[in-house]
Amino acid sequence: MREPAVGELDGRVAIVTGASRGIGAAIAEAFGAAGARIAATARTLEDGTNRLPGTLRDTVSRIRDAGGTAEAFAADLSVPGDRTRLVSQVLDRYGQVDILVNNAAVTYFTPVADFSPRRMALMFEVQVNAPTHLAQLVIPGMRERGQGWILNISSVAARHPSVPPDRLAGLGATVYGMCKAALERLTTGLAAELYADNIAVNSLAPTQVVPTPGTLFHGLTTENDPNAEPPEVMAAAALALCREPAGKVTGRIACSQDPLP
Repeated sequence: MREPAVGELDGRVAIVTGASRGIGAAIAEAFGAAGARIAATARTLEDGTNRLPGTLRDTVSRIRDAGGTAEAFAADLSVPGDRTRLVSQVLDRYGQVDILVNNAAVTYFTPVADFSPRRMALMFEVQVNAPTHLAQLVIPGMRERGQGWILNISSVAARHPSVPPDRLAGLGATVYGMCKAALERLTTGLAAELYADNIAVNSLAPTQVVPTPGTLFHGLTTENDPNAEPPEVMAAAALALCREPAGKVTGRIACSQDPLP
């Protein structure tokens, strides 16, 4: 994977969901450093509104301090009206959307036998329905400009588990994996549907667990885990998938350490 060049996303506008912390914040900062104007969105705008550290204000401040352009757009992506409002506000502010990064997630790790319908519906709403709806909202503008990039953040949890099961089977990740598998099928389907429109659609998963406030909270890794993957690895891979001409790389179900352009 080649090193990013300063300004290679100049002129592009990127919506990055779940940008208050973790992978989303890292992607927003990398895209901002490459010249994109960033619309950072999440529920957590200010300190004190979420038990996990990190806010949109923090992410936007880091991008601006590094010389980039960014605005914070608070939205609850489980609410269809918030999704519509988000895209409308970004278009009002920047006039276009060239890149959509669907990273936001609400995740519970519970065995299927014990999973509540309410929590399952919420996970599918944020991780499957919201990316689909946001894509529907930005595709018309991308078609009009003759290019676009949609990147869905997935997980190796989308893969089928082994039987007999390994130790990971006890983590209660089946519903999470279902959401990510659906997101990957959305990716390949949209890539085929939008190929003639020069709109690239790809998915990207970490190769190793990334130590973020969310994964640390759920006990999936530790801050000093030697096998963990820094969020900057995902950010570099995301940039690689969104900087090439839209027709060059599309329909990829990629992992962060795969060979990428």
